[in-house]
Amino acid sequence: MAQILAALGAQEAPILVFNDATGGLVDTPPSPEQAQTLAARGPAVSPAMSTPAPAPSVGRPRLGVVAREVTLLPRHWQWLSAQPGGASAALRRLVDEARRTHAERDAQRAAAERAYRFMSAIAGHEPGFEEASRALFAHDAAKFAACIGPWPQDVQAYLQTLARGAFETAGGQA
Repeated sequence: MAQILAALGAQEAPILVFNDATGGLVDTPPSPEQAQTLAARGPAVSPAMSTPAPAPSVGRPRLGVVAREVTLLPRHWQWLSAQPGGASAALRRLVDEARRTHAERDAQRAAAERAYRFMSAIAGHEPGFEEASRALFAHDAAKFAACIGPWPQDVQAYLQTLARGAFETAGGQA
């Protein structure tokens, strides 16, 4: 990050940094001018200092087991308790099966959400934004490309990279 700031010098425009894995905006250190303004306001409590200490862990941490609350209806608990290995084993099997069955769909959804986070932050004001969003979540690569066509080349290129998985199916490209 320091290299980016040094390369850009004392640029007036804000610098936005995005996480490639999530498409989300990454917090960056303030510019020298912003730091000076913040310092003039006096000391502030950082979020890290204001968070409470973590509660003692429950479960079997050495095995990676974490106890959490699950709310189910009585009929669900009845069915789970009748399964081999009990409720926990049955839930683990169901989750593993769902992860295998829906892996492609989940990856496609994650890619669309990743691209949308970036797109809404950087290009929400661009013409065709709404249509591009619809095309992205409809997994329509051709329409998406047409909608973002008038946008700046670097935004288009990064969006295409982030959204690539949103248009892929089991047979390859959609």
